[in-house]
Amino acid sequence: VQLVESGGGLVQAGDSLRLSCSVSGRSFSSYALGWFRQAPGKERELVAAISWRGDTRGDVDSVKGRFTISKDDRKHKLYLQMESMNRDDSGVYYCAAHASGIIDEEAIDYELWGQGTQVPVSS
Repeated sequence: VQLVESGGGLVQAGDSLRLSCSVSGRSFSSYALGWFRQAPGKERELVAAISWRGDTRGDVDSVKGRFTISKDDRKHKLYLQMESMNRDDSGVYYCAAHASGIIDEEAIDYELWGQGTQVPVSS
């Protein structure tokens, strides 16, 4: 199974951006999937996650109401729609898969990771 992010790049404050993650392999629909981000000098944090059956969870208060996670089981894709972005949203965004299918906030529990995509936000 491989995860490949796309859609990152430089944006201006106030802009929107959608990240995609393509997941190869047959078990896509059984995984829990998450978007993590890591800013320079900070720990990797769970931005949003979605369970195998579509339940979602967001752990970062600052993105609630602005970021939306979704997936397409037929296309084997995970998405993160980001609205009204600000400089604090800057970082490397990673998609990750958890074989249990259950949402987990701990990065260490996710078995599979993408290579990450940079999202710098300018003011």
